[in-house]
Amino acid sequence: MIARETLHTDAAPAAIGPYSQAVAAGPYVFTSGQIALDPATGALVEGDVAAQTRRVMRNIEAVLTAAGLGFADVVKTTIFLADMNDFAAVNAVYAESFPASPPARSTVAAAGLPRGALVEIETVAFRGHARTGSR
Repeated sequence: MIARETLHTDAAPAAIGPYSQAVAAGPYVFTSGQIALDPATGALVEGDVAAQTRRVMRNIEAVLTAAGLGFADVVKTTIFLADMNDFAAVNAVYAESFPASPPARSTVAAAGLPRGALVEIETVAFRGHARTGSR
């Protein structure tokens, strides 16, 4: 049986439902979808989709850090957009976290996201591989 560990950090928003911020299973860490919640207040950050994406990426970074990982360890992401017209703006901010060797990715339009968010991103990271990309 694969060892399973739930992960939590106060540096990222607390779960707003019955789920964990992340789960480590074997060599993989699966992060729950992050929306642009401020971890200190629990409120959705104000601003456009770029501002929300920046907060989402900071939240993901905090969860990955709690797992002893970083963006270079991410092998797959899924982006959920409330409006596909925001694709280019989200892409520009997202690319800042993956300047080299970006992970595999899917981007889908969602009819609605929690708390009226414009973007949600989840990741899968791999522990124990030789790092070839930038952090």
